[in-house]
Amino acid sequence: MDNFSLQKPLNMAPTGIATFAKTDLAPDIYNLNADIAVLGAPFDLAIQGRTGCRLGPRGIRLGSTRFTYKKGGTYDSERKEFYMDTDKWKVVDCGDADYIPGDLTGTMANLREAVRIIQSQGTMPVVLGGDCAVDFPVLQGLEGIGNFDIIHIDAHLDWTKPLDGQKYFNGSPMRNAAALPYVGRILHLGIRGIGSSGPEDFAEAREHGDGIYSVRDVRKKGIEAILEEFKPAEKAVLCFDIDAMDAVYAPATGSPMFGGFNYDDAVDILEAIARHTELAGMVLTEVAPPFDDVGGTTGYLAARLISDMLGFATKAREKKQG
Repeated sequence: MDNFSLQKPLNMAPTGIATFAKTDLAPDIYNLNADIAVLGAPFDLAIQGRTGCRLGPRGIRLGSTRFTYKKGGTYDSERKEFYMDTDKWKVVDCGDADYIPGDLTGTMANLREAVRIIQSQGTMPVVLGGDCAVDFPVLQGLEGIGNFDIIHIDAHLDWTKPLDGQKYFNGSPMRNAAALPYVGRILHLGIRGIGSSGPEDFAEAREHGDGIYSVRDVRKKGIEAILEEFKPAEKAVLCFDIDAMDAVYAPATGSPMFGGFNYDDAVDILEAIARHTELAGMVLTEVAPPFDDVGGTTGYLAARLISDMLGFATKAREKKQG
């Protein structure tokens, strides 16, 4: 929807509805007619630490209004490529899966079903969290794509055993995901520091066939060598917790951690992922705007990383299709 103007609308960042990257709003989730659909998951019922990431989708969307997708694509001077040409790729914003205060099961069901509806139309879902417990219903909603691996970029392994019988919280989504019959192996990148997972959890993840690499491991070995060794499946879903980034770059999160990736590290990883597997879905979690700086740095960083991943993934498909 264009802004009112006596001239040709310029669609500048401060104007209009704050959809992701100022893409079209898609009010009817059952009739998307799009390649990629952005969906918010404003949910932090399952977090153990600082709350606030229920506002994550809004913070990410606001940060994303600093860039837009356009006819012909956006030029990257470093790679000498045009990305996200709107003549080739249609991206829409579906709004949010409804959040039900106090109802963990109902809120997760809303998200799972919304993702399923998006995917059933051949549209790739990109989900904005929310705490990282949302990973699990997103992965459940992607059952229709068949078998896939998970690439999990996070400071924490997220493989914690149930807490007093509670399976679904932000420390356990990868343990839960590993039990899904269509999920293959999981590649964990950025794991470091003090976290909720103990030695048994790491051992069980490795027994599942997972690869586990710290930030230092990735820098020392190189992401290309890691992906060559891991050999991800033909399709993969990316689960990116913003606390994988160093707390200097991403202070607004539930569990900020020093020693994380910087922007160049992350972009190299995302670009390599696109070379080695087909992106089938993406969820970015744990942005908590109440803890952000006045410029909304963390929300903007999250939006930029999502857009980078989409650019690399769609460009890889263009080259594959010739």
